[in-house]
Amino acid sequence: MEQARLFMAIALSIIVFIVWDHFFVPKQPASQAPPSTQETVNTNPSNKPILTHSENGINDPASAERESIVTDQLNPIVEKEPRTITISTPAYHIKISERGAVITSFTLNDYFETKKSHINKEVISSAVSGGTLRSDMLNNSIPGLDNALFETDAKTDSIIVEKDTVSVSFRWHNPNGFSIAKTFNFKPEGYIFTYSVNIVNNSNATLDDSLEISFVDAFPENGGYAFEGPCALIDNHLEEVKAKKIKTKNIYTGELEWIAVQDRYFMSSIIPEMKQDLSMHLNLNQSTRISGSNISETYNIIDTRLVQMIGAISPGNQKTLSYDIYMGPKSVRILKGSGYRLDKAVNFGWFDFLAKPCLWLMNVFYDFIPNYGLAIIFLTILIKILFWPLGTKAYKSMNEMKKLQPLMAEINEKYKSDPQKKNQEVMALYKTYKVNPLGGCLPMLVQMPIFLALYKMLYSAIELRHAPFFGWITDLSAPDRLFNFGVVIPFFEPPTGIPVLTLIMGASMFIQQKMSPPAGDPSQAKMMMMMPLFMTVIFINFSSGLVLYWLINNILSIAQQYYITKNNN
Repeated sequence: MEQARLFMAIALSIIVFIVWDHFFVPKQPASQAPPSTQETVNTNPSNKPILTHSENGINDPASAERESIVTDQLNPIVEKEPRTITISTPAYHIKISERGAVITSFTLNDYFETKKSHINKEVISSAVSGGTLRSDMLNNSIPGLDNALFETDAKTDSIIVEKDTVSVSFRWHNPNGFSIAKTFNFKPEGYIFTYSVNIVNNSNATLDDSLEISFVDAFPENGGYAFEGPCALIDNHLEEVKAKKIKTKNIYTGELEWIAVQDRYFMSSIIPEMKQDLSMHLNLNQSTRISGSNISETYNIIDTRLVQMIGAISPGNQKTLSYDIYMGPKSVRILKGSGYRLDKAVNFGWFDFLAKPCLWLMNVFYDFIPNYGLAIIFLTILIKILFWPLGTKAYKSMNEMKKLQPLMAEINEKYKSDPQKKNQEVMALYKTYKVNPLGGCLPMLVQMPIFLALYKMLYSAIELRHAPFFGWITDLSAPDRLFNFGVVIPFFEPPTGIPVLTLIMGASMFIQQKMSPPAGDPSQAKMMMMMPLFMTVIFINFSSGLVLYWLINNILSIAQQYYITKNNN
């Protein structure tokens, strides 16, 4: 009875963890369609430009008025139409506008928006207008810089980076005597490019301010299961800041190595060349409701700024601040190869120390057999081999408990009116036959951290995004569905179809449950028999990669239990 109770406690703990993560944590939409309508609400007025999804980019009355004044003073003549320069490397395509010298588009060549679309993945959210990788002065000492019309030295609007590093510069001259040059250097390999800001002071006064370099991104107000938002590596610690926390703390200081914005699979990071006088400033500008086809979602537009003190620049002098910029996948392998400890941004939570080795092993298997479904199977087999002794001990204990069931039934019947005496007799029975009632469950308890680590890893690993297995399983990061009914079904996340792999997994759990000794309490026995059904319903919306792991683990457990029971008998 104690064994059944502990087993039930373990199972219920897993269910509570999964149910909370999947049903009580708000979900984000499966995909983001281009917005057709909008509704904006200013949640944090500030003196910084507020970026919303609008055709003109900035939708803040105060900011618009300031821009109008600056435009009238600094640009009395009609401005030319800003050019947009497109730079293509083997890894990505980037578009930079002369308006602000900001990035307006960044698409990845090896990643797609959806499995079937074959449209390159856009890193910059469609909910953000006006571009990203912006620069400004913290105290607005150079008015108009944020939205200035720069002039590029690019001879053509389309540049291809093949063998050598390509440099593209944008320059702007302030009538007060300041000259700003933003220079981008692109290499033919990798996802990192360099970005520098040169400030020349030809005015009559000393400039003493701090430079802001920022990413502006939009995140669903009701986020997904993985962390999405701004983060930074500060004092050797990964600081992840949720939107609601920004309202109480929006400035972070310390030994800062880099700042970043990230979602489930991708991230953009600013890595300063000089590590002194740095801080991260966050601004939750507003929420924008974007309505499209079957999509209505509220977004938090977060301005994540790296603020670096420039120091005094006296008249006739200049200063250059340089940064490395990473915009790409959250792949541990790629991030480690990029340096700067960017791989710290891949965080699997409490069991990160277990999840990272599992991810490494899965990738090792994939290197030999280029199919992540098979890699998951081999990883499961390896984990099962490592825990084989514990499993053997558990199944032997369960088998011994099964043999005692007739005697347990007699004791229950004989002392059903005297619970205290019944417990004494049961404990004496365990002692006589040298059986540990908890021996079958404690080994399973030891394995729980591995399951939870794999749960987080298989959900967040970009390696499984759009990775096929076989047949109808074309995306191991998505729920398995045979056919697509195209209708809404309760408990089913789209697309709706037959969850074949999940049903097979549920059947394997039922078989495993039938092989286990029944609980002494009839109500507990009924509950245990219902467990496979509960788990099947919960797993319906799990990624097929995680379902595959659980199915293979169940099959191996059934085989081990059958082998031990047969030999023990």
